[in-house]
Amino acid sequence: MNQFFEGIAHHWNGGGPGMYPIAICLVFAIAVIIDRVQVLFFSASVDKDEFLRGLKTHIFNGDLDKAISYTAGQKQTPLTNIVKAGLINVPKGEDEVQAAMDEASLRELPRIEKRTGYLAMIGNVATLVGLLGTIIGLIQCFAGVAGVDASEKARVLSDGISEAMNCTAFGLIVAIPALVAFSLLQGRTQHMIDDINETSVGVLNLIVANKDKMRIPQNLPQSQ
Repeated sequence: MNQFFEGIAHHWNGGGPGMYPIAICLVFAIAVIIDRVQVLFFSASVDKDEFLRGLKTHIFNGDLDKAISYTAGQKQTPLTNIVKAGLINVPKGEDEVQAAMDEASLRELPRIEKRTGYLAMIGNVATLVGLLGTIIGLIQCFAGVAGVDASEKARVLSDGISEAMNCTAFGLIVAIPALVAFSLLQGRTQHMIDDINETSVGVLNLIVANKDKMRIPQNLPQSQ
């Protein structure tokens, strides 16, 4: 284990000053990944099918009050908040339901979209900083060879190039996981947005199909 860390320290020192901005990119990438995983897979995630099954029962029965209470009792996610906004506006008509859902979508969707794009930027920056550090290292290496004895030039040049490439390698080590995480999280984000759009349309259609038997409660909660 000690040899492993000694090897990392050796390569880190060989990379030169360019290793520090790449390390900063690594810290930011880890922070963004942890934040997005927590939001996309936990706090903003809900079982769409189970939620709809419970909601449909109340709508089919024409009980708007229980439908709203059921939705409000679920975990507060973009999906449930958007549906709740639509249900609260049922007494005002279909157009108001659609408008309320659209307004809620504009408020809720940024919650699941924000910061994921930073991972692509971090991946590109880490790669470019690694290349820049390597180029600077090579420039210094070739400049240093000029004052070295001819018999030593090949060894000095080889060692210098080897050390300079450490910066590119570290940049790629940071960039590749960041870009993979970006693709996975972006796919999860798009899947959640598709679920929200599908559910919003489905709930609106349910309301329209069952509006004649819908019992409107006297006191509705205010839309947020």
